[in-house]
Amino acid sequence: MQDNIDISKLQLASMRSRAFAFVIDDIIVSLLVMFAYWDVIVAASNNSEELIYLMQATLVVPLMALKVAYHTFFVWYDGQTIGKRIVKIRVIDGQNWGRANFMQALFRAFGRVVSEMFFYVGFLIGFFNDGRKTFHDFTGKTLVINA
Repeated sequence: MQDNIDISKLQLASMRSRAFAFVIDDIIVSLLVMFAYWDVIVAASNNSEELIYLMQATLVVPLMALKVAYHTFFVWYDGQTIGKRIVKIRVIDGQNWGRANFMQALFRAFGRVVSEMFFYVGFLIGFFNDGRKTFHDFTGKTLVINA
């Protein structure tokens, strides 16, 4: 864990590195859900209508819950999910530039899921402001910087 950040070297993470971390994290979470529900997925795989229903009715809630838990834990614990660690970026408190606390991580994780539910519009916000802050950065009062 890193508590002290040298603010003279503070540099915002690029949207490209954030997108790459997003893809890595989504693959990890999706694989975990697929692993947990593998028997159900295989049983439904012969019928495409049943598989679509399964994805809509059975897998959406566990997937969203796991995303919230995954992002909350890793952002709170170390400021980095596995994807962020790989691309060397970190989430910090946007007000005092220290570690994000648990509530910030939780609000940020919920904001991220909400952004996904509404066609990723919340992610696009990051392209149109100086801090490259997405909807979930605003909800969690966080910044994403190069680690």
